[in-house]
Amino acid sequence: MQRRHLLAAGSAALTLPARALDFAPPRAPAAMRISVDRIIDITVGIRPFRAQGPRIEAERLFGKAVVHHYGHGGSGWSLSWGSAERALALIQAHARPGERIAVIGAGAIGLTTARTAQQAGFKVRLYAKDRPPHVHSSAATGLWTPDSRIVTSEYATDAWKAGWEAMARASFKVHQSYLGLPSAPVEWHDGYLVADNGFDTPLPSYAVEPDYPELPLDVRPHSKALAAGEHPFHSAQARRFTQLVFNVPAYQRLLLEDFARDGGELVQREFKRPRDFARLPERLVVNCTGDGARTLLADTSLTPVRGQTARLIPQPEVDYAVIYRGRNVVALPRRDGLLVASMGEHDFGSDDLRPDRAHSEDAVRRLAALF
Repeated sequence: MQRRHLLAAGSAALTLPARALDFAPPRAPAAMRISVDRIIDITVGIRPFRAQGPRIEAERLFGKAVVHHYGHGGSGWSLSWGSAERALALIQAHARPGERIAVIGAGAIGLTTARTAQQAGFKVRLYAKDRPPHVHSSAATGLWTPDSRIVTSEYATDAWKAGWEAMARASFKVHQSYLGLPSAPVEWHDGYLVADNGFDTPLPSYAVEPDYPELPLDVRPHSKALAAGEHPFHSAQARRFTQLVFNVPAYQRLLLEDFARDGGELVQREFKRPRDFARLPERLVVNCTGDGARTLLADTSLTPVRGQTARLIPQPEVDYAVIYRGRNVVALPRRDGLLVASMGEHDFGSDDLRPDRAHSEDAVRRLAALF
């Protein structure tokens, strides 16, 4: 409704007698058009998981001060800003205000670390082998998931949880500042948790995955149970929640534009060994290479976790997410398409970047059955 029509409707309503006010009952949202022939792209990325949680620490290497900042599992976009603030404290301890520093990696962690350092007064040169959309962060679904494969129960001490919560809250606050922008890098969407056999039924698990802790955070509205006529699904049970969604391509583009506007330089370069840091002119290097640190640093604490998403033709009328509990499928509305993600049985520990179309088609068919 245009603004003038909205104002006219409001004025008319004020003059109507009370008996004439007739409010229509709530309607179920538009159904998703789900079929394999609507798949327009399949993307694979690698989540860099560390059982101990992200590595955020400094050391001396080949005459350089190196701040390591990687290993965020499936929580890279969600925790990026809060984690960058923690890395900034190490940067400030080893570099002078106004000094030029090097940031390696143009994924979610590299871009937000570069922007955080710029905003703190540092000059930044960003080095990367690849840039968006050819980085692993481009394959993320874009759902706010600050607790996705971020640590194992073994390492989740009370002190670790307190640090994680501080990062999550700080990151959440920065994400809010990107709401309402023309490119819509961040949006709020309703979502539906759908179950065939109830929400208390135990979920299947893959034996190779470790035990993850519960990490509650009270920045999200509580879910609400719905009656059959309040949702578009064949399933008898659904709950509605509200969640942040990142339109990843728009977010990446905006971060790169802001980085360049504030004097940032982007240099294409591949680093094959830590000794390559010594060739950089900057005294301080921030290593945001994500899964690349497995080979660059021979970091055996990193476990690759493969993630595949199928992108369907966009449906602007669909503004809600779906998590199909027990059926291993998630659908997310984004400006660039309707994303459908499904975890593969052998994805944990895999760095295979080859798309598996049959896997995505099976996920699309499971989702289609809901409608």
